[in-house]
Amino acid sequence: MQPRDLSDHVAYEAGRGIEEVARELGREPSEFVKLASNENPHGPSPAAAVAIRETASSASSYPKAAHADLTAAIAERWDVTDEQVWLANGGDGAIDYLSRAVLEPGDSTLVPSPGFAYYGMSARFHHGEVREYALEKDDDFEQSAETVLEGYDGDRVVYLTSPHNPSGSTIPLEEIAEIAERTDEETLVVVDEAYGEFADRESAVALIEGRDGFDARDDVAVLRTFSKAYGLAGVRLGYAVVPDEWADAYARVNTPFAASELACRAGLAAIDDDEHVQRTVETARESREYMRDNLETHVWESEGNFVLVDVGDAERVAEEAQERGVIVRDCTSFGLPGCIRITCGTEDETERAVETVNEVLADLDVDPDRNDTEVPDA
Repeated sequence: MQPRDLSDHVAYEAGRGIEEVARELGREPSEFVKLASNENPHGPSPAAAVAIRETASSASSYPKAAHADLTAAIAERWDVTDEQVWLANGGDGAIDYLSRAVLEPGDSTLVPSPGFAYYGMSARFHHGEVREYALEKDDDFEQSAETVLEGYDGDRVVYLTSPHNPSGSTIPLEEIAEIAERTDEETLVVVDEAYGEFADRESAVALIEGRDGFDARDDVAVLRTFSKAYGLAGVRLGYAVVPDEWADAYARVNTPFAASELACRAGLAAIDDDEHVQRTVETARESREYMRDNLETHVWESEGNFVLVDVGDAERVAEEAQERGVIVRDCTSFGLPGCIRITCGTEDETERAVETVNEVLADLDVDPDRNDTEVPDA
């Protein structure tokens, strides 16, 4: 007995954790700073942490009431109906629900390259095909309707990421609306706004609801998460906002109790903790600016809680930075072997990362334009 043929599937490569790296190198976890996974440097919302502790004693119960309460709170935040909010076990869970609701075997999904691997993974899990459109490094990963539509060929789902991971670029609502207008009636445009709180842009929920001068659309969905600005990556909580016409689909595609009791109670507390979100967003903005001003190589403009950095040889630079106690993301798995991604940390973490990466670049004599390194003679 063997599983079905999974040879076309790719494994998701997560950023390396402090404990994992410390064990591998035989060192203490306290020696390291992790800036590889776009996590919140301030931790979870304090209100959410309290809610998790208080909810622990009721973890034996299914989260029916909490699920309904959080759905209502999110719906109120976006001024949509409860039925338009699809709670999920992380943003990737919401992606799976959309795949179940939309894809028939053989349908194609159009995804950005570079981009979040799980878009394509979910499509393949649901017996769909995957096609790509390119966001070009030489164009600073610019996102536009023409860029996407040049790769479009009647695909059932089109993914947009705003801000884009790993570059941090965004796409204006006008461009998203044009994509939705110029694609087939049965094409769903999914806008992943996992990092939306960090960007100075309106949410694509406006396109679903027909706000800000746009016509209401039934072919756009928006993804959001509590993992980033709210600091709840460890409890796995995300959601999709979908058109009102989709009201009946959720109950037919979601897993029973799609988010846990702990996750729902944490989300309910976090969604009202505006102070924590504002502090997190301000930290990210200051960190992005500091890295752009002080890293001695090219750093792309970003509206996420991270920056993409041109280092010539990502694997070697990331490994050497890790040896020196700073864990960053080698972007080879994104198809960018010359780039690393650095999460926005606290002031001390950001300064340490900049100092370390600059030292590594100097010691390895990196020339990003050559996309390789030279090691000086000992």
